[in-house]
Amino acid sequence: MKYNRIAFDGNIGFSSVTDEKFKTNFLIIRFITEMSGRAAENAMGISVLSDSSSRYKTIAALNEKLSSLYGASLSSTVAKRGDLQILGISSSWISNRYALDGEDITGEMLDIVCGCLFEPNAADGKFCEDVFKITKKDLLDKIDAEINNKRGYAVSRAYETAFRGEPAENPRSGTREAAERVTPESAYRAYTELLEKAQVEIFYIAPEENPHVESRLREEFAKLRRCGQECRFNAPSPLKSVPERASEEFDVRQSKMVLTFKTATDDRCALKLLSMIYGETPVSKLFMNVREKMSLCYYCASRTIFAKGALMVDCGVEKENIEKAEAEILRQLDEIKNGSFTDEEIESALLSLENAASSVGDTPSSYVSWYFERFCEGNIITPQQLMDEYKAVTRERIVEAAKSLALDSVYLMLNKEVQE
Repeated sequence: MKYNRIAFDGNIGFSSVTDEKFKTNFLIIRFITEMSGRAAENAMGISVLSDSSSRYKTIAALNEKLSSLYGASLSSTVAKRGDLQILGISSSWISNRYALDGEDITGEMLDIVCGCLFEPNAADGKFCEDVFKITKKDLLDKIDAEINNKRGYAVSRAYETAFRGEPAENPRSGTREAAERVTPESAYRAYTELLEKAQVEIFYIAPEENPHVESRLREEFAKLRRCGQECRFNAPSPLKSVPERASEEFDVRQSKMVLTFKTATDDRCALKLLSMIYGETPVSKLFMNVREKMSLCYYCASRTIFAKGALMVDCGVEKENIEKAEAEILRQLDEIKNGSFTDEEIESALLSLENAASSVGDTPSSYVSWYFERFCEGNIITPQQLMDEYKAVTRERIVEAAKSLALDSVYLMLNKEVQE
């Protein structure tokens, strides 16, 4: 495996990973911008690009072309990392060496990707309305699906409570109300602004090096008038002076509770190990005690949010058990603060992390996830190097990481029927 990153003018990064075990090429072009009230417009502007272009003016025409290239794929992605919205166009296709008649599949896919991105199906300052309507419906359906996933939606609402007044409070694709207001014109304006101003990170994963991919994308972006912004990948959130409590009623069978803790520590490895011991594995303290032994929750897990200097615990709980569950969740954290955890718990956490690290490289997307996250952290290292850093974490550092956490907010999604 070989990794390399170079910079283009206009704050554009091009990272390549060459791994001969793959039989496909994978390309993703990510646009990074601050989360804002324009999140829905950005999401729509990127989504419509993967459905058509000035050459392939309908979804059917584009899909027919992709099918002819041995089932190549093209799609859009929208994600959130802290205060940032990350939008992407990704594509996958077989390596040229496997083309039956010697076709240049890579060349054709670059034509398609560049056509969608730089020559979209648009005219007079707006996207084609027919394609836009389909794309808009798809995005609204995705937003509805996120709302219907009550666990995920509770976490999203907890973000709004914990990070109120900060870009991170916004949903990754915007609200449904904002998405409904997006027009072909406003989506096109958002798209052009992303091209001109967003920070861009490109990842190309392939079984062999192909300088043409880099040169083609460099040439295409050089045609733009770019003033790429520098994004702030880590923006720790200030702790509230008094923990805030927010609650809402929904038609749910079980209530949801999300506790957000904030920290000023910069010891990420210790904080991650703490979270693994606390609530990220099936043998963690939250799972074994709050869920299994005390039966206070249907699920109970922690997650780190390094970009915001936070740790969240979310659980599914009956209303009558909310106070008991919260008290026990806090007590289990106090146990770690007091050093009440075993060497076996540390080893179990390390084994889980090692298992995750060993899977990097199993798929092209795993390489993208790994190196993009390392780029955001400002420390390009291998999975083994990170594991060495984890293994160097002492018990004392884990305790200090736990002591650095303070409760910021509690969000409750209450069962409306129980309230009646």
